[in-house]
Amino acid sequence: MRLLLLLFLPGFLVAQADAIRPLDARLSDYDYPYPTDTFTFETQLQSLEMVYMDVRADKPNGKTVVLLHGKNFNGAYWAETMEWLLRFGYRVIVPDQIGFGKSSKPERYQFTFQQLADNTHWLLTTLGLNEVTVLGHSMGGMLAARYALMYPREVERLILLNPIGLEDWKLKVPYRTVDQWYLSEMSKTYENVRAYQQENYYAGEWDDSYDPWVNILAGWAQSEDYGLVAYNAALTYDMIFTQPVVYELPTLQVPTVLIIGTRDRTALGKNSVSTAVAETMGRYDRLGRTVTDKIPGGRLLELSDLGHLPHIEDFERFTGALEQALSGD
Repeated sequence: MRLLLLLFLPGFLVAQADAIRPLDARLSDYDYPYPTDTFTFETQLQSLEMVYMDVRADKPNGKTVVLLHGKNFNGAYWAETMEWLLRFGYRVIVPDQIGFGKSSKPERYQFTFQQLADNTHWLLTTLGLNEVTVLGHSMGGMLAARYALMYPREVERLILLNPIGLEDWKLKVPYRTVDQWYLSEMSKTYENVRAYQQENYYAGEWDDSYDPWVNILAGWAQSEDYGLVAYNAALTYDMIFTQPVVYELPTLQVPTVLIIGTRDRTALGKNSVSTAVAETMGRYDRLGRTVTDKIPGGRLLELSDLGHLPHIEDFERFTGALEQALSGD
């Protein structure tokens, strides 16, 4: 109990912030749970590197799962999920998208979900994979849906874990320019990153296991590379806001399962609208059902009282749902 109380004392937060070490743009000194490889390719008149984990099970079942990370994350937060999938025989591919994690942070790039899907498809083709299950979380859910729309014959199953973009925020939120997103990113600190995640992801609660996903963002913010990292983040925020995939979900042609933590209220731009409007946004307890009903053959697995990161907040309940999603039961 003493430790839990200390976590909420301002002095303790300052001490935690002081312990954060700067991290360069490519997370060179940050270890991932499994060895990484690098896929180098030419795109938009430049050579870029996509870093990824490719891990094979000791007793393979012949199937592959591709895990796509969210906006404020990288492939490392899939560690437990990877271990679980490997125990069941899956080969697991986890790429850091361009602009994220250990992958290149270009000085110029036209970020679109189609471009990121094409980059991912290029990687998988190079690895000789032409049939995979794609599991995407948060922004990765938007990307996973785009991938399935572009390459339906190569997606065995689509699993969306608390995906953002189940609603079109442009209908309620004023447009924010890339410059405005950049200024917002440049103001990030350990304290405001943690406060955001604690309020929006975990309903005001906190556990030590959540620290790594604050520490990476805070470490970047203390680095001399942060201007470039922040600019990439601004560009991808613009991509998310201006390129909704929700209107195309009814045209999906692959078996699709949504796993939804119903306490989630994540939505871009809630701080730019009135309280009354904000309360109508990010209602995953409603959005999951509304969207699933529009997807041919879509299935919904709801996890009550869990928020935006079920695989971090309650891994056992998440894997129970994941097992159902993978088996088709």
